[in-house]
Amino acid sequence: MAVSLLVPLISILLSSIFSQPNALEYNQELDSLVGPAILPSSSSISLFQTTPSPVLRRTPPLVPAFFVIGDSSVDCGTNNYLVTLARADRLPYGRDFDTHSPTGRFSNGRTPVDYLALRLGLPFVPSYLGQPGRAEDMIRGVNYASAGAGIIFTSGSELGQRVSFTQQIQQFTDTYQQFVLTMGEQAAAHLVSSSVFYISIGINDYIHYYLRNVSNVQNLYLPWHFNQFLASSVRQQLRNLYNLNVRKMVVMGLPPIGCAPHYLWQYKSNNGECIEEINDMVMEFNFAMRYTIEKFGRKFHKAKVAFCDVFEGSMEILKNHESYGFNVTTDACCGLGKYRGWMMCLSPDMACRNASNHIWWDQFHPTDAVNSILADNVWNGLHSKMCYPMNLEDMIK
Repeated sequence: MAVSLLVPLISILLSSIFSQPNALEYNQELDSLVGPAILPSSSSISLFQTTPSPVLRRTPPLVPAFFVIGDSSVDCGTNNYLVTLARADRLPYGRDFDTHSPTGRFSNGRTPVDYLALRLGLPFVPSYLGQPGRAEDMIRGVNYASAGAGIIFTSGSELGQRVSFTQQIQQFTDTYQQFVLTMGEQAAAHLVSSSVFYISIGINDYIHYYLRNVSNVQNLYLPWHFNQFLASSVRQQLRNLYNLNVRKMVVMGLPPIGCAPHYLWQYKSNNGECIEEINDMVMEFNFAMRYTIEKFGRKFHKAKVAFCDVFEGSMEILKNHESYGFNVTTDACCGLGKYRGWMMCLSPDMACRNASNHIWWDQFHPTDAVNSILADNVWNGLHSKMCYPMNLEDMIK
């Protein structure tokens, strides 16, 4: 008798779970991120962008669209929709943004791609998971970046869900296919080939993989060989993008995280000196990537690809901080502990009053003011040259 009652009860329970298609479908899609499966198209996720864009200029945009691939350096809200510790959807993040509210950006204000979008005459690029997924909603560009993402699929896994580099490429593939279905193959190819792609990824492969010695990686790869492996992986993805008619790409190097507040705290820097062994790895990676980009450009001569050395640009800011108006170069604006690098930014009470005179916003990320300078350098080398063999302004001429 008990068994006969248990069976229908289980059946009712299961039917009640599977009768909620929207909630369950999205949770299953989130769960797929922790495995090797590719994240599905955003068209199956009914989430809408909440971040307003600035008013477009009356002059036509310089390019049709702006697409962004990367990590927390350019995430504009992807991780708001994921189960992860890597989130910036609470104050004080976003307090100096246009809306004075958190958007998912890991900054007190804008990221470099926000400034560059305005340079291009385009609105702020919406998150892939933060808009309906219709072709008309993505015609001006999409931001696929996800905080915690790395070139290696498992980088950042201890933080929770994130959209890896490979998955972001697949998401763009889905977007491109949607363009083809909507406007035809020739028009879709023209749109994509005329647009700009901005790629900023790789730092989590050090923060959350190599420096943590995940899977005993330091005994398997010397830093230089690890750098070569990452550069080779990026080259393959650039080729995949090229095969999808992408012709204009800006590939960002890695920043000097050996100067980040977290590592100053962890390595017990006495007077704020940068951790050279970490910065050496970053410089080697950037060297490998610059060579890779130059070689890629020679082979695929129809493409315009620029490598922008963020380390070089950031160190110039650090060395000449006073001329830029920065008087706090080692401490984060928001955090706890020495250099405010022990604990991540969790509440407004942990933040300084004025972030504009700080170089670092939190443990790892620069302030809006630094992002503005770096964006200027990507655009036309306004403050210092850091893009090779061309800057973005030259690329789109």
